[in-house]
Amino acid sequence: MSPLLEIRDLRIRFRVAGPIRARLKGIDDPFLDAVLGVSFALKPGSTFGLVGESGSGKSTLARAIVGLVPVHSGAILFEGEEAKGGDSDFATRRRHIAMMFQDPVGSLSPRLTVRALITEPFLIHGKDGRDLDAEARRLLDMVGLPANFAGRYPHELSGGQARRIGVARALALAPKLIIADEPTAGLDVSVQGEILNLLVRLQRELGLAYLIITHNLAVIRHVSDELAIMYMGRFVEQGATRDIFENPAHPYTHGLLAAQPLPDPDRRRANVELQGEVPSLARRPKGCEFHTRCPRAIARCRVEIPLPSRLDAGRLVRCHAPLVAPIASTD
Repeated sequence: MSPLLEIRDLRIRFRVAGPIRARLKGIDDPFLDAVLGVSFALKPGSTFGLVGESGSGKSTLARAIVGLVPVHSGAILFEGEEAKGGDSDFATRRRHIAMMFQDPVGSLSPRLTVRALITEPFLIHGKDGRDLDAEARRLLDMVGLPANFAGRYPHELSGGQARRIGVARALALAPKLIIADEPTAGLDVSVQGEILNLLVRLQRELGLAYLIITHNLAVIRHVSDELAIMYMGRFVEQGATRDIFENPAHPYTHGLLAAQPLPDPDRRRANVELQGEVPSLARRPKGCEFHTRCPRAIARCRVEIPLPSRLDAGRLVRCHAPLVAPIASTD
């Protein structure tokens, strides 16, 4: 099956100093890399999870896919066609990609009713000839809300209801891909389960593909087919979700899993191995960026950036001292 979305060696850079300031301060490269050499493919009807701490580049990558952030190099392909913001066909392809933003209430305009919010995509994309009242009722029904919610405003919604409105808005133009940035953030555990069940049901009924961005490993474990662990703009491990959870290969992945609470009070996690904070992108460490926090770091880690290596389970890992022995380098 051909990929619905394919990312090839993507690099996203942001300028941190103007030309004059950079020259005066002797800055040779007045940019920082928010996303660096990322590649993956997402098949129709499947879910790809993207996990990492704040500042790892997850949301930047998502915004680049929908054309909100410019790409420095690499390629974004949707249904085999390269998607570029300046491309005349980009707007047409963009209709098939919807994004759910992180803050379920804050991402909704407080001045608009629910009806206006979930039917706005029709107006933006020139499809205002439809019966918008009927469309609002249809979309509300799809996400399990009664028709009378159409007249409410965002401040009248609970967090779970606001998230359902975000899902309804994303469904308006019948997308093939939904990018969900922290879809359960700020919600009670029971409500998180309801939203995840809703997403799974809609995927089954509509054949949707999801790119789900989260720091919550418990969420991603139950909904994603494949998973990538992101650190300082790079994928340090990627592969089948089950393989990564059962046998993590990168020390960073192991540390993230060790930090997750266990539901059984009689069981204890091993000591969490992550040390310190994520370094600033403006002062990216030499060699492996994770070596400043890694308990397995060796001398090579401090001077040489690890290349992706393939594991026997089909996973990729960037590490000089992985927890699972690689079988080959991809370079």
